[in-house]
Amino acid sequence: MGLLAASPWLHAAAPTGLLTRKVPSTGEALPVIGAGTSGSFEVEAGSAQYQQLKTVLKAFFEGGGRVIDTSPNYGGADRILGQLLEEGGWHRQCFIATKIAANSRADAQAQWAGSLESLRTDKVDLLQIHNLRDWQRQLPYAQELKQQGKTRYVGITHYLNSGQDEVASIVRSQPLDFIQINYSVNAPEAARELLPLCQDKGIAVLINRAFDDGRLFAKVKDQALPAWAADAGIGSWAQLFLKFAISHPAVTTVIPATSRPDRQLDQLKAGHEPMLTQAQQQALIKLFA
Repeated sequence: MGLLAASPWLHAAAPTGLLTRKVPSTGEALPVIGAGTSGSFEVEAGSAQYQQLKTVLKAFFEGGGRVIDTSPNYGGADRILGQLLEEGGWHRQCFIATKIAANSRADAQAQWAGSLESLRTDKVDLLQIHNLRDWQRQLPYAQELKQQGKTRYVGITHYLNSGQDEVASIVRSQPLDFIQINYSVNAPEAARELLPLCQDKGIAVLINRAFDDGRLFAKVKDQALPAWAADAGIGSWAQLFLKFAISHPAVTTVIPATSRPDRQLDQLKAGHEPMLTQAQQQALIKLFA
């Protein structure tokens, strides 16, 4: 079992110089580059893809990563993650973020028990209400689990621009530690209201869909990076897209998913200074508008 609350990693800076941001509610520093599991971890245990994921996680943790986001409805990804963490001895290094995606208290309780079993732990770091599903019932339940010491943080998630107004409304009215939302060069709307609101309220932010589910790579196929990319320490489009997300000061960690070790190593390179200037960010928004 991963006794996460006692982990020496909780207040340690990333060993490789990976940039960190503090969780406002506690001051805990988290590396700005994390990992997702949707799609990439939906594999069969023991398969060639599974063994490749073990290499991905080795690169992730050795590169200073900690935050991994999963869910009980990602096609068994949480079970694969739990097995990999146990086999690699990485539970104590990992900041586990998972979710509740249920329509009743009873379903949520059963799902939570299953999540702990799948992740091979007795507690997690962050428990999120998935895409605001039944949040009026599930958020109080998550807060109860926090009071019981089963999760250290509580949050809500969404992945579409259309959900951001409701996310903002909940941020204004509910005690939250985290939100998770979409934010990218071709979907920068969160920066207008929601990200500044989280800064004002002292809420940490995880960013999903920084690559727009891979569609951004199709748009830049055979296209050269901007002339200023090298000056910003950027060597690939993936690094540029990730650095755009973390250049907003409200963003705590971005969580791109990958099943390839080479891409994992490339993504980690985005988590270093310098950040993009306001002018560079605006140029990217115009380029992908």
